[in-house]
Amino acid sequence: MFEAVAELVGEHAELERRLADPAVHADQRAARTLSRRYAELTPLVETYAAWRRAGDDAQAARELAGEDPSFAAEAAEQDARREELAERLRRLLVPRDPDDGKDVILEVKAGEGGEESALFAADLVRMYTRYAERRGWRTELLDATGSDLGGYKDVALAVKSRGGTDEPGEGIWARLKFEGGVHRVQRVPVTESQGRIHTSAAGVLVLPEAEDVDVDIDPGDLRIDVYRSSGPGGQSVNTTDSAVRITHLPTGVVATCQNEKSQLQNREQAMRILRARLLAAAQETADAEASALRASQVRTVDRSERVRTYNFPENRISDHRVGYKAHNLDQVLDGDLDGVVQALLDADAAARLAASEAGGAG
Repeated sequence: MFEAVAELVGEHAELERRLADPAVHADQRAARTLSRRYAELTPLVETYAAWRRAGDDAQAARELAGEDPSFAAEAAEQDARREELAERLRRLLVPRDPDDGKDVILEVKAGEGGEESALFAADLVRMYTRYAERRGWRTELLDATGSDLGGYKDVALAVKSRGGTDEPGEGIWARLKFEGGVHRVQRVPVTESQGRIHTSAAGVLVLPEAEDVDVDIDPGDLRIDVYRSSGPGGQSVNTTDSAVRITHLPTGVVATCQNEKSQLQNREQAMRILRARLLAAAQETADAEASALRASQVRTVDRSERVRTYNFPENRISDHRVGYKAHNLDQVLDGDLDGVVQALLDADAAARLAASEAGGAG
């Protein structure tokens, strides 16, 4: 049982040896990759060691029970613990999303509902920003187009770790990747004079932030346009052509940025967004080709589908993919997102485990 773990234990020991070598840390990117893999394997190696110890302890207790019957209870207790550890090992052995430890670019766009939708988009941005603060992550505003009442027509945020290596399931992409989709709000808008409840929506797109090594972009494939930044209502807010639009000609993917005063800074931010979008497009193509192998009901939800409803009159949040419902909307909007995020992670883990066991049986 768990024969495959022995090879992973060896890999973990080799990673530990390499990370102890100061020369490895001269290349920060390589060291980060090694550290990420080491952290991913550590819980599995520790659980495997505990599983083996529980087996040894149970066997020793059974042998001693021949002389002292009181050890029979100890043997049963260790057997039960070993079974719990075996279940945890099975879950840890399920293949994970390789992007789980990555930083993300999160985009929020106003949808149907005009100004009310833009105000709701701003609420979502605050929710994610506060959630990031709670988890010790950094946020960076990459680009934003405001609305007349202080909302957002669209906004792009980078969410980044503060260094170190996250435990499996605790990385930024791992916890935010299921936020993508249409988020619906039901409330009385500030623009409503009759007190009627309206429904509007905003779209959320979450992309793992791509590093240079993830996406190979030929500069010759890019068309870069510059223009003057515009504020709410379309008025010009700059006297120079500092805003940047980059088009990847082979795919038609476009990224813009006008948030910075410097054209160079806007170009750098737009390239970050473009790389993330190209990486996501490549991964979606790969996912589509491998769709017959996927069984996760969470991961296969189309981005255009309504994923969540925020009902203000009932203080209720509902995630329609996993049937999650709670009456703490005020706390969720203040960044307390862990309940709904964990429900999505649990559903995905269960689906991955079922798919893995079905594949093993086939």
